[in-house]
Amino acid sequence: MALLVVALGGNALLRAGERGTAAEQARHLDEVAPALAALVLGGHRLVLTHGNGPQVGNLLIQQEEAVRLVPPMPLDVCGAETQGLIGYLIQSRLWGALRAAGSDVPVVTVVTQVLVSETDPAFRNPTKPVGPFFSPERARGFMVERNWLMREDAGRGWRRIVPSPEPLRILELDAVRALVEAGAVVVCAGGGGVPVCERQGRLEGCEAVIDKDLASALLAADLGADRLVILTDVERVAIRYGRPDEERLDRVPVSRLRRFQAEGHFPPGSMGPKVEAACRFVERTGREAVIGHLDDAARAAEGVAGTVVVPEEE
Repeated sequence: MALLVVALGGNALLRAGERGTAAEQARHLDEVAPALAALVLGGHRLVLTHGNGPQVGNLLIQQEEAVRLVPPMPLDVCGAETQGLIGYLIQSRLWGALRAAGSDVPVVTVVTQVLVSETDPAFRNPTKPVGPFFSPERARGFMVERNWLMREDAGRGWRRIVPSPEPLRILELDAVRALVEAGAVVVCAGGGGVPVCERQGRLEGCEAVIDKDLASALLAADLGADRLVILTDVERVAIRYGRPDEERLDRVPVSRLRRFQAEGHFPPGSMGPKVEAACRFVERTGREAVIGHLDDAARAAEGVAGTVVVPEEE
């Protein structure tokens, strides 16, 4: 009975051109829930993580539009809110799929905090855009009034830029492990978890965003997962992407994938974090990681679809 950590990409909830309504997100989860339920029915223990970029972005727009009526919440609180929102949608759809198959396995969401270091270089060099686009005038106001770092984004407007620090420790790890051992499917580390720093014995939220794939790799390794599965909108990882000599990777040793990474094949804004997360998990545990398409979730989780990253040359 394998323990699988499955990281759901943003296309599990939203597709290009959609508004992000609850109905849209629930409908997409209805499409993937039977495949996830099949893993549970097949005897696997399952921990799910997910992205939250569009949901946080929408929530931040709501914050700014309602600022004259209610006080805006900081970024860490918005991250926690979206963990609850998305966790609820996953719970309800997966619960239905399991019950339709005659299973009474519970599905539980854990609002997850992830420890980061205040001395992380990311805090000196923020790179992650979040939230809505603003005019230059409003951006200048935010830089003065809120001390935000703002940056122009390809002619579309100005956006806030925040740090993306390294995840160090999943603070609810023991609770997640206990729930898994009790037989539950656990949804956790949504959006990479809420980044927190420890200050004088207290946890303080950070205005930052943790990469959800890197947090998923850390979670999977610390839980002792048998496989990390990163689901996205491509069938396999490719080198020379978009060129006539593009090559899609099936089973690839981690050392070879690291060489491709060093050659610059995986951009930081798309496949880069997924490849890095898969490599970290394989290097730390000696087990396999898979990057595959959401629509092929069941086969990817079995290691027979997608790009399978393996420890050594076969």
